[in-house]
Amino acid sequence: MKRIGVLAAFAFLIAAPASAPASAEVAASSAAGMTSRNVAEVKASPAETWAALVQPARYWSPDHSWSGSSANMTLDPRAGGCFCEALPASGGSVRHAEVIYADPGNQLRLSGAFGPLQSEALTGTLTVKLTAIEGGTRIEWTYVVGGYAGFDLVQLAPAVDGVMGEQLQRLSAVLGTL
Repeated sequence: MKRIGVLAAFAFLIAAPASAPASAEVAASSAAGMTSRNVAEVKASPAETWAALVQPARYWSPDHSWSGSSANMTLDPRAGGCFCEALPASGGSVRHAEVIYADPGNQLRLSGAFGPLQSEALTGTLTVKLTAIEGGTRIEWTYVVGGYAGFDLVQLAPAVDGVMGEQLQRLSAVLGTL
């Protein structure tokens, strides 16, 4: 993801895939922040879902990486662990988020402003909650962003929600949707 205008960075969402998580919404937005909530149900146990969740290289969209390849993404699923990305072309790296809560098979919480939000004075918290249901797992993917930005967060909220929803959709495809 090259440094371009924030709204332009999310403009591709106009052509987002037709399929989406079971439910997706911008739950709240204001000049101070926003909340994106996406939910999906998959044909995998919470343990199997956790195993896939903590391997972002399996599902994260390369369109939402700095290197252009999700294969460069790793996640260390323990408190203080890094959701990081190697930048092989330059030998650099990116810290997308830090793990602040990890309860295998139940919940993962990350702290970080993703993508172009990183360049602003924003804080983001992504909570992924796994709940056993008949035939699989319900995944609740909630991203809360707050702070100061040099752009309109209300205007950007649907695009951020689309990016978060796409990642859940891709994880669901790996696991099989109910």
